[in-house]
Amino acid sequence: LVIVTALASPPPRPRMIDRCLVAAYDGGLDAVICLTKADLGSDAALRALYEPLGIAVVATGLPDDAGLPEGPPEGQLDGDDSGHLEGLDQVRQLLAGRVSVLVGHSGVGKSTLVNALVPGAGRATGAVNDVTGRGRHTSSSAVALRLPGGGWVIDTPGVRSFGLDHVQPEHVLAAFPDLAQVAQADCPRGCPHTKGALDCALEQWAAGSAERAARVESFQRLLASRD
Repeated sequence: LVIVTALASPPPRPRMIDRCLVAAYDGGLDAVICLTKADLGSDAALRALYEPLGIAVVATGLPDDAGLPEGPPEGQLDGDDSGHLEGLDQVRQLLAGRVSVLVGHSGVGKSTLVNALVPGAGRATGAVNDVTGRGRHTSSSAVALRLPGGGWVIDTPGVRSFGLDHVQPEHVLAAFPDLAQVAQADCPRGCPHTKGALDCALEQWAAGSAERAARVESFQRLLASRD
């Protein structure tokens, strides 16, 4: 699951990233976070938030000297802009030989990324609304395209919301093997593992260790994103 998030226009939404990660863990999928428009914003904060979880984070953007317009006219097929993306080689390496699906809000650059990965794909791209900060739906269906280096990439329409009512806390916990071991051994039956939960062993396990505390905090944040 490739979670595509723009660093600007539209601004990143960590809560959306969290919810997508929960869905990946629940479905047994590997997750990659692809930060687009790196030429418009810094990726430092998001890397600090997600790389400690062992999640691959890559960033793409136009080079400073690209000399290209900010984007194509509304509804126009993307031209050569996507071929100049920096960071694309790292994305190719992560996706080579695999089946990957892109998910993210409208306007974050999923179709631009696909056009760069698959020459001739011709996926339509559009501008972001200056007032709402949201993109418009230029992709209306999911399309699977074969990658030149092997594997497949699936472009999907932008999403407005992402429901997780079906996900059980245990499925999220399984993505944190160290926490799962502690919870299985020491948490009371039916423990929700949420922040402040009565007799939850995770917070006691994390006490006195900044690294452990960060792991538990990240896990609890993902659990909270289900609501």
